[in-house]
Amino acid sequence: MYTRIITLMNNLKLRTKLFLSFGCVVLIPVLIVGVFLTSELRNMALDNALEQITANVDRVKKRTGEMLNVPLDIAYRLSNDSRLEEAANHRYESVYDVVQAYWDYPDFREFVRLYKEISSIRLYIDNPTVLDNWEFLQADAAVTQESWYQTALAQKGLVCWNYIRDNRNGKYYLSLIRKIDFLKQRTTGVLIVNVNTERLNSILDQETFETIIVDENDNIVASNRADTLGKTLEDIDFKPLSPLPGQGPADVRIDGKPSKMLIDDWHPGGSLNSLRIISIFSVESIVGEPNRIISLASMVIISALILAIILIYYFSRLLTGRMLHLSKHISKVASGNLEARLVIDGKDEIGQLARQFNHMVRNINDLMSEVQESNRQKNATLLKQNEIKFKMMASQINPHFLFNALESIRMKAHSRGQTDISQVVRLLGKMMRKNLEVGNGRIALHSELETVSCYLIIQKFRYNDRLAYELYVDPAANAVQIPPLIIQPLVENCVIHGLENRMDGGMVRVDIRVENALLKVEVSDNGIGISAARIAEIRQMLDNKDDYETNNIGMRNIHLRLQLTYGPECGLKLASQSGYGTQISFAIPLRSDSYV
Repeated sequence: MYTRIITLMNNLKLRTKLFLSFGCVVLIPVLIVGVFLTSELRNMALDNALEQITANVDRVKKRTGEMLNVPLDIAYRLSNDSRLEEAANHRYESVYDVVQAYWDYPDFREFVRLYKEISSIRLYIDNPTVLDNWEFLQADAAVTQESWYQTALAQKGLVCWNYIRDNRNGKYYLSLIRKIDFLKQRTTGVLIVNVNTERLNSILDQETFETIIVDENDNIVASNRADTLGKTLEDIDFKPLSPLPGQGPADVRIDGKPSKMLIDDWHPGGSLNSLRIISIFSVESIVGEPNRIISLASMVIISALILAIILIYYFSRLLTGRMLHLSKHISKVASGNLEARLVIDGKDEIGQLARQFNHMVRNINDLMSEVQESNRQKNATLLKQNEIKFKMMASQINPHFLFNALESIRMKAHSRGQTDISQVVRLLGKMMRKNLEVGNGRIALHSELETVSCYLIIQKFRYNDRLAYELYVDPAANAVQIPPLIIQPLVENCVIHGLENRMDGGMVRVDIRVENALLKVEVSDNGIGISAARIAEIRQMLDNKDDYETNNIGMRNIHLRLQLTYGPECGLKLASQSGYGTQISFAIPLRSDSYV
């Protein structure tokens, strides 16, 4: 699967890849981040609103509690007031007595005057001698059938809070309702303390969000929206989207709009029933500003994306145009036009690629020139090798005749008792046989040293005490494979050119060692030496590639063979000083492969 995707991507055009990369790297992440931030922004706004209405509800609960503590305290004081018991249960004989008793008991009026939290107080009592007024009332049949009246009588002094109608003025109030037992008279009454609605609403008016207080029958007893006061939750199209909790937040629809609300179910003063403080906010009102910000941000993002697409299209055309220009020049070079030169401005990667392309074309031209030169030198080397072989073949006289003649001389000398001459002739024949058996392969170092030993013994016979020699060979070097005839000619050169013209003779030393994966060979003499000018001529002759003149298998031959076999750094090294001798050396790697 992965391979198929890679293959598909490789087959797409560069412009398409740029647009895909833009979509993957920019567009999709922006959309994901946008959706995430939008959701988070809305949630943060809703969470902040919930935190705020929680604070609002706590504040309303605290202030409302302080306000409702006043009627609670008044109800407690009146329930233990003996003067109230006397005034409510006394059997009056005349209207004058009733009026005089009312004037003698002004506590209801004084409480209303002193405490703005309440609007009125009344007491329902079963006493036929009492005249109905604003404070003491007879409980008629209609009142006694009210649920709040019956609930109050059924409880033993517990406070109830209900939103009830005051028959005196026809208005509804949040009222404290409490049964009062007059123990001395063994009678009961129902005390009602009306809470000041305006004062209660003023508490809610200070809140930002819509806040209402609802009794147990879903009557709205207070609200900071005047149009909802006195209505029920059903009247304001209150539709819970989920079961309402006793405490905490809930989702509802009010007037067809999704809303959030927070409910605090509260029993002020340990009352029998509860009041609910509800704070509501419309979701639309809270997320309206985030939605506006989101819409503005979306417009900016869309504009930026459109601008980015236009820029990508422009830059992709610019990029692909330069790439196509480069491709055309590559095609020219592929067709054999090595004179093509690419002109692309800029210091970016394509400009760098163009410069590298031009550099590559130049290198190809240079490489072709080098190949041509190398072929020319190779042909010259082959000619030189053929010339060397020709001269070697020309110098070889009939080997059977020569060996037979040398063998006859050796036998003649041996029969006459001239063993030294016989030995020299034998060594000479052995040496010549080895030279004739030399091929293009390699031989072991010890085989080459046998030839060197034969040559030195023959020369020792010739020069007697005028020639001394030393051979030092590292035992580790004996098995090393080397080209044939690369040491004996050097020894011969030292004997002939270094010691032949020296009357008192001299020393020839051959030193062979293995060091640092190299076979190091040094042939030295203490002969007449070579002048600095001659040394320079010899070195020039060795390094001059056009100099094909060589004298049989000489230094020039050895130098070229070493370089051809092991590389240009493995040729002969020459050091000499007039009157002090000459040193010829070379170092070759122990590897078995060849340089060419």
